[in-house]
Amino acid sequence: MNTSFRKFNFLSFFGLFLFSFFCVADVNAQQRSDSKATVQKFASLLQMINYYYVDSTNGAKLTEDAVIAMLKDLDPHSVYISKDEVQRANEPLQGNFEGVGIQFQIFRDTILVIAAVPGGPSDKLGIMAGDKIITINNEDAFGSKLTNSFVMERLRGAKGTKVKIEIFRRGTKGLIEYTIVRDKIPLNSIDATYMLTEDIGYIKLTRFARTSLSEVKESVTRLKSKGMKSLILDLRNNSGGFLDVAIDLSDEFLPSEKLIVYTQGLRSPRMDFKATSRGGFEKGKLIVMVNEGSASASEIVAGAIQDWDRGLVVGRRSFGKGLVQRPFELPDSSVVRLTTARYYTPSGRCIQKSYEEGIDDYYDDLTKRFEHGEFVSADSIRFPDSLKYYTPSRRVVYGGGGIMPDVFVPLDTTATSKYYTDILRKGLMNDFVIGYMEKNRDVLRSQYPDINTFRTGFTVDDKFLTEFTDFAATREVPTDQEGIEKSGSEIRHVLKGLIARNMFDVSAYFEVISPIDHELMRAVEVMHEDNLFRKLSIAM
Repeated sequence: MNTSFRKFNFLSFFGLFLFSFFCVADVNAQQRSDSKATVQKFASLLQMINYYYVDSTNGAKLTEDAVIAMLKDLDPHSVYISKDEVQRANEPLQGNFEGVGIQFQIFRDTILVIAAVPGGPSDKLGIMAGDKIITINNEDAFGSKLTNSFVMERLRGAKGTKVKIEIFRRGTKGLIEYTIVRDKIPLNSIDATYMLTEDIGYIKLTRFARTSLSEVKESVTRLKSKGMKSLILDLRNNSGGFLDVAIDLSDEFLPSEKLIVYTQGLRSPRMDFKATSRGGFEKGKLIVMVNEGSASASEIVAGAIQDWDRGLVVGRRSFGKGLVQRPFELPDSSVVRLTTARYYTPSGRCIQKSYEEGIDDYYDDLTKRFEHGEFVSADSIRFPDSLKYYTPSRRVVYGGGGIMPDVFVPLDTTATSKYYTDILRKGLMNDFVIGYMEKNRDVLRSQYPDINTFRTGFTVDDKFLTEFTDFAATREVPTDQEGIEKSGSEIRHVLKGLIARNMFDVSAYFEVISPIDHELMRAVEVMHEDNLFRKLSIAM
């Protein structure tokens, strides 16, 4: 494949596609006539309503509602995005936004800084975790009026613009004033990168954004420098993103000329996407983790790795989204993301689940899977033989409803208690840790300068756990000894993980809680099963 295509501006491609689509349609006179009649019919109705309807109407809203209704009749993933929503919808996938660069939380009617984004404008000025923002541009920023929208509307803004804030910092007399010049703030798509063992690296990718490939490359390089020989790529609950990013990421693991995915639709000719010789981890054992929340781009990567026997897929059956959307801009700058093709894994599988029963039924599928017992037993899953495909090592794989893992890991409910559910639902562990960090941040930083010393040295002992359960009791979750015994290990690990996140970063949180992530621990066990990898002729 011409690799320069991958660098082609996809928005330009979409525009060319739209132009070509209408040129082709123009060839067929009957189609042209039908299309014209349909447009005239809709315009005539709007005109009748405008001139004759008994009450005043909003023509723009009527049109928008009609567009939304039309798309609902197509498929679950063709959607309309209003002009006002376009930027917000694209932001997580573009990899950045413009603002002051802090992670915050509303805590007791106050804006609490959880962390300043490294290298961002707030970080450069010395704003720190634990600071409380009291005013924004001379406006009080506390009390019952405080919401996430209130904060973002005032702190986000165009690059180069200024915002003045006053903060309260424990141990400092009076308020500290800062004038922050807004800038581009990166949105990382990797939540965690660390070494699980001496030779197994771990990367948790949460979305397929514009920056994802460079983030993964950087993570792989860093892990290799620490001795990584095998990699676990965690795509659990990764709902997808850009198709071309999924292709490029798959290329990191597959040798040259291997088909990664192909797309095809009624009016979209088949397009094959193949690997190049630029992969950064084409050798070494590889595991891709998926679950019912892994969709679209995640399934492209998992399917390519599985179909070429390059690695093992571990977890539970993925979501089952095999439709490709392309954005088309409408005259008012709103956007329609229209399904134009299906994608197929290298073996020819289309893993799109059925949506013939309607959108509500489509999204109820995960609830039905849970009720049928699929999350705890692979035996409840049935695939028809007509959807059976084979990998080069004669491994059987199936299409028609997600990627079925090679190693199934059931959902663990053994440590779940009502007590644990209640404290999670109310966010009490996070609230407790914020209060704890306000009092102990300086001492903790001096005792534990990095994640390694914290992970091995800090302990959530019985006294600490009791302090938390007493706190929870004051927040209407009475102490439940049976629940504490059942969920105690989880509570201790999560409390410690939240402290690590507050002291270091989100990666530290996942590193600390990894021992209670039984799905991840099962993946580590599988990684050590050399015979399984050899049996499937998988690269080691």
